[in-house]
Amino acid sequence: MDRLKKILKKMGKVVIAFSGGVDSTFLLKAAKEALGSGNVLAVTAASETYPSSELKDSRRLAKKIGVRQMVIRTGEFNDPRFRKNPPQRCYYCKKELFGRIREIARREGYKYIADASNYDDRKDFRPGSRAAKEGGVASPLKEARLTKDKIRKLSRRLGLPTWNKPSYACLASRIPYHDTITRRKLGMIGKAEDVLRDKYGFSQVRVRCHGDIARIEVARREIRKFFKGGAASGAAKRLQKLGFKYVTIDLHGYRSGSMNEVLSRRVK
Repeated sequence: MDRLKKILKKMGKVVIAFSGGVDSTFLLKAAKEALGSGNVLAVTAASETYPSSELKDSRRLAKKIGVRQMVIRTGEFNDPRFRKNPPQRCYYCKKELFGRIREIARREGYKYIADASNYDDRKDFRPGSRAAKEGGVASPLKEARLTKDKIRKLSRRLGLPTWNKPSYACLASRIPYHDTITRRKLGMIGKAEDVLRDKYGFSQVRVRCHGDIARIEVARREIRKFFKGGAASGAAKRLQKLGFKYVTIDLHGYRSGSMNEVLSRRVK
């Protein structure tokens, strides 16, 4: 934590790409403590790739921490390269986001922009990190070598409600590479995940969209919940009403970035 605050203090003023997730909430809190609320601005993107519940969470958290927040509407859907959904999809999305944030930073008088990439992220396939590097975006959590586990522990110590919040990623990450991203698919996925969380109480949920098949990933310890009280058949019927023809449960359970398992080392 001391190492992180030293990094932030050198920035003086910083705009943080803020989603309301575990990492960005912790970074926002640390920046506020290191620099004061007047030197920190949270910018949150609103688009079809994020459900409204996450935007609502981000507003609540920014207010709780006491940092000014700006919500912008990003236009990644206007980019046909994003919609085609290649393995580099996140690059185009982050390029759009960081470009918009850079404009805000210039207008508001902020020299630095920071994202909430953590030290664990260096092990995963993350094309968005190239967009961050090209845009001169700092990653203080990664620089301070803070892992997800450490961030959760420090968040709990700081009294942040996100310390045990399930990991989240944009809805586009539920669609296999090279399958076209559409608003209809994103809507089906978002509603399906809401059903599994709100109706059936699953904490960590991904609904991977393979054409007309919904492949459900939940934490392995929670898979058994599907087979109690008719939850499996009930959930299947609800997802079919949303537009899926077939509903399956992945017996491996949830794992971050499971769509990247199809990528070869050459593509990475």
